[in-house]
Amino acid sequence: MPVEVILPKVDMDMTHGTLAVWHVAEGDSVAKGAALFDIETDKAAMEVEAPASGILRAVSARPGDRVAVGSVVAQIYAEGEVVSASAPLAPAASPADPAAASPVAAQAPAAPAPALALPAQAQSGLRATPAARAAARQAGLNLAEVPGSGPAGRIQRDDVAALLDRAAPVASPATWSPQTGPLHISHRKGQGTSLVMIHGFTADSQSWAPLERAMGPDRALIRIDLPCHGRSPRRRIRSFADLSRMLVEAFDAATRDVETVHLLGHSLGAALALSLADIRARRLASLAMLSPAGLGPEIDAPVLTGIARASRAESLAPWLRCLTANPDDISDDYVRAAMRSRADPALRAAQAEMAEVLFPDGVQVFDLRPALSRLTLPACMIWGRKDRIIPNRHALAADGECAIHLLTGAGHLPQIEAPDRVARILRRHLVAAEAPI
Repeated sequence: MPVEVILPKVDMDMTHGTLAVWHVAEGDSVAKGAALFDIETDKAAMEVEAPASGILRAVSARPGDRVAVGSVVAQIYAEGEVVSASAPLAPAASPADPAAASPVAAQAPAAPAPALALPAQAQSGLRATPAARAAARQAGLNLAEVPGSGPAGRIQRDDVAALLDRAAPVASPATWSPQTGPLHISHRKGQGTSLVMIHGFTADSQSWAPLERAMGPDRALIRIDLPCHGRSPRRRIRSFADLSRMLVEAFDAATRDVETVHLLGHSLGAALALSLADIRARRLASLAMLSPAGLGPEIDAPVLTGIARASRAESLAPWLRCLTANPDDISDDYVRAAMRSRADPALRAAQAEMAEVLFPDGVQVFDLRPALSRLTLPACMIWGRKDRIIPNRHALAADGECAIHLLTGAGHLPQIEAPDRVARILRRHLVAAEAPI
């Protein structure tokens, strides 16, 4: 008998999840415990492992489909096992898509059933995934105006997003246009397990330079520039989950040739690192977070939006000096160099829009405390005692297995304010994570 693949519950309140991506194609072999697919909720993302070894068959949910917890999304047949002639279950219905509520009736054709049964058409005659219908409702968009790119013209969530992007105003000094292409990834050759580094909001990979010098030249490094930052393309970000998906894609591309890596992030980058650790835990040897976002609602959003919007060194300087415990650490030369990297008005507009999405009304709208509670790999936090951007009391969300280091005389940028101290802590953390238990 085939083994059913069930959509699991990620958190206690979860009733449905969005199937993000399949890691195995229908008809391919899969080993028990291997990554099978990813699911996402409003609170978390999770990599689901194969419950058995065999051949993946009867896939009944596409990426972007919203599926009820406990629904069968596929079956795994043993090698040589005869595939049932019954049609697979249709994708589980979403409350937002009543047209997909009834499963396809069982049939008995001479050949195996199709790999993926399409849901019945809605009364409007349009084929669309539940995620696409929800996105269109939220945007006030008529689905009939959206060209579908899926099988039989089915409208996907990305089709709705693409139409909204095309409808965006033409770039001007206050607006911007999205760009295509992958996120920028840079490497430094070295020894040992690679350390993947994700910078914070309005920074870029070059901001790691003081810490890199303090850590020495031996460790292999992989740096990822966030969208709308550094050398990465400008992309429209609609939510933290949207941004997290982009980082998962970049992480997979950056680490495809290595088995495991260490992960380090600062501020928003630390929140994304924690999100990555929640879904790619088996790829990670350890996690280190500097002044992480996502562990409480408070944040000094005016500082972040002030940095994003500043168009002159004179207006940028006061905001930058809020980031450190000692404002004199931010010299006029540092401010002028930072402003040169932010000379593009479209870049500033894209980052200001990102700040409004991630920190509306001056609060952090994404909560990664559930992901933090699920951590099982070696983890640590490093936080400045005088951080005025994100309160270091948010570190108390961690349990006793996550090491917490509070640095006297440091603010929100400990990797720049106290790189030698941060480097010593990180070296001990990485060595301990690589030592046999």
